[in-house]
Amino acid sequence: MSFELYANYGSPNTPAFKRKLTLWDVPENLEIGVIPKRIYCHPDLVGPLSAAFKNLISTGSVKELKTWDGCYNVRPIRGYEKRYQTLVNGGRDDLAMKYLSTHAWGLAIDVNAFENGLGKKPKLSKKFVKCFKDAGFVWGGDFKRMDGMHFELAI
Repeated sequence: MSFELYANYGSPNTPAFKRKLTLWDVPENLEIGVIPKRIYCHPDLVGPLSAAFKNLISTGSVKELKTWDGCYNVRPIRGYEKRYQTLVNGGRDDLAMKYLSTHAWGLAIDVNAFENGLGKKPKLSKKFVKCFKDAGFVWGGDFKRMDGMHFELAI
């Protein structure tokens, strides 16, 4: 996935990429629970995230939303920090992109991390997850190494 993101969006480590990001003012009707009033993300995330929030509200699933645990964060996928750093140190940024998290492009969010840890059985309901999938997201709970807190834009 990260190579596709790199091909479509470029390196998130560059000033040119960072200028593409937006500080989205979440509309008042979507300020739900713990969602921040402003989210720093890629503009391509705004529409689908708005739709997911609307879905949470209309289905009543919003009551499951306990914590907002982030969006944009330039970092490797957990567990691949050494591989990433070795490639970067060797001047192989192009290959290092494979190990960057979708968060590095501002195209992913984490919620309810306290009870949906990496590699653990997720506790989000099917109804909650459907709110995001119907809005164009892929859920980390479906990954081989489950990451139940994680939703990323389907690319």
